[in-house]
Amino acid sequence: MKTKADEKSRVYLVGSGIASLASAFYLIRDAGVNPEHITVFEQYPVTGGALDGSGDPKNGYLIRGGRMHEKEYRCYWDLLANIPSYDDPTVSVTDDSMEFNSRFVSHAQARLLKNGEKVDLSSYGIGKKDQLLMMELLFAPESTLAGKKIEEWFTLGFFSTNFWMIFTTMFAFQKWSSLAEMRRYMRRFMHLMPGLKFIGGILRTKYNQYHSVVLPLENYLRDKGVKFELETTVTDIEFDLSQNRKTATAIEVLKSGKKEVIILENGDFLFFTNGSITESTDAGDLHRAPKLKGIDSSGAWKLWKKVAQKDPDFGNPGVFCDNIDLQKWYSFTVTMKESTFHDYMEDFTGNVDGTGGLVTMTDSNWLMSIVIARQPHFPDQPKDIKIFWGYALFPDRIGNHVKKPMSECSGEEILEELWYHLKITELMEPVMQRGGVVNAIPVSMPFIDSLFMPRKPKDRPKVIPKGSTNFAFLGQFTEIEDDCVFTVEYSVRSAQEAVYGLFECGKEPIPVYIGAHNPLNMLKAAAAISS
Repeated sequence: MKTKADEKSRVYLVGSGIASLASAFYLIRDAGVNPEHITVFEQYPVTGGALDGSGDPKNGYLIRGGRMHEKEYRCYWDLLANIPSYDDPTVSVTDDSMEFNSRFVSHAQARLLKNGEKVDLSSYGIGKKDQLLMMELLFAPESTLAGKKIEEWFTLGFFSTNFWMIFTTMFAFQKWSSLAEMRRYMRRFMHLMPGLKFIGGILRTKYNQYHSVVLPLENYLRDKGVKFELETTVTDIEFDLSQNRKTATAIEVLKSGKKEVIILENGDFLFFTNGSITESTDAGDLHRAPKLKGIDSSGAWKLWKKVAQKDPDFGNPGVFCDNIDLQKWYSFTVTMKESTFHDYMEDFTGNVDGTGGLVTMTDSNWLMSIVIARQPHFPDQPKDIKIFWGYALFPDRIGNHVKKPMSECSGEEILEELWYHLKITELMEPVMQRGGVVNAIPVSMPFIDSLFMPRKPKDRPKVIPKGSTNFAFLGQFTEIEDDCVFTVEYSVRSAQEAVYGLFECGKEPIPVYIGAHNPLNMLKAAAAISS
């Protein structure tokens, strides 16, 4: 039953990722909650969750990853249309992003490489049997795919096609990832299928996503009066549970070593971002490899595990976090104080920075990819400083050149492997010797692919569990029909479902755009797949 917010209503948000930030916005604008009665708890000293960007020109910049965007992220762009941009308060984040993308259009001309040369992508290379299996998958009910892996559906040859190489590296799917999730991606993004080989239709933000999205949102909310309790960990949530009603009654928080219990009175609400893809990350540097951490250093996963034990409707976190070796991959951010590498890549690929997107070394044992974003990628980045980002899906394999697993490599060793695959060792060795690399920061991310683990019904809780009177789950590990995880759209949609489902707003979440529902999209995709 929906409620109307009153002057005394307080709302507590656990986590400060975009799902929580979006929830705070909708609570203020649509539910009428007093902004000063909204509190965001964040265990780290900075907001944003997976949308991050930090560092400086002296010590090097760091981006753990970046979410790609497209025009049919209807919830996301609707939200950001109300938020002043980082550079100009008279222009919204949405308008700023759209203007930026009108000038720097994605059209990768060197998407896949082999032996340092561009791979011919005139065909996706999918055999007739796998083409039929793709069509069959599109029309298979999701309920029949529970717990199944992608590798259980397709032939062995499918995983050596250009299509799979593009798909797996663009979205970070693995062969053992959820088949149901792949089906959602195929249906949801059908309109992008013909241009997938060129990363066509993909949009980006002007700067890294912390400065372009998170900071403007946070500043907007702070100006309204929303409270942010940073370096504060929620360690438990208490509930009054019965067969028909579920009510959150108390929050246990830990700050500066002191525990505090916040009692939820009648009219108070709790929104909980369960799980996290960037929990327990660790950063190395140019001369040091990162360490692989786990659940013990994770506040979010420990909390969800504790909460899930209290009611079967609260999900099954172990499915998503108990197999780190199947979920992890490593990324790296490189800061350079000269343009030799960027100049070479622009000449080699034919892409000006910000227009190319992923470049994947298909013969890399680590399956390494890099991205050169539009410079500057940080607002304070000097003109002579250049940044690029990369990642690898198989960090435990021995490198082709550096005879170590990527997981044991320093930033310098990762660069040696990259130069080898691009066939530019002679070009880049002098750059390294004269200190042209400020830093190369590798990052271990144990839970980054956790949201793709094969799942069954009820493994992800509904945004508003049946019988909930005052609480909702948020983010990537909630169950939202038809939409795709590992997207900012999914998180913002969860916020809409939470606010509009608990409060009398007179609004419903914006419908999910399904590219496969358009027959023209289907025809164009079929033509591309069969080429």
